[in-house]
Amino acid sequence: MVLEVTLIDVLPGRDIDFLEAYRLARPVIAGAQGCRSVRVKRGTESSTRFLLLVEWDSLDDQEHNFRRTERFAQWRALIAGALAQPPLAEFFADVVPAGAHPDHDFFAG
Repeated sequence: MVLEVTLIDVLPGRDIDFLEAYRLARPVIAGAQGCRSVRVKRGTESSTRFLLLVEWDSLDDQEHNFRRTERFAQWRALIAGALAQPPLAEFFADVVPAGAHPDHDFFAG
């Protein structure tokens, strides 16, 4: 599993527009093959900062079933009007030390 973490900054006064666009655009991502979940979180210190969290079966699923398809163009067209700058996306995988159970946080002891 790969977690896509995207930082999204929207224009001042356009936060409600972004949330409406997200409501319309969410099914576009969620319907892509390999997408496990999609959610958005709003910054507590800035009402114009959002975090998009998308779980994918693999990075290949994100790339070939979303990013390189018409779905990405649809998603971007829906949210583009509210963006202050291009979103910043990074991908993360679980860290599981040798011998540890994948559901156990090895920092917890």
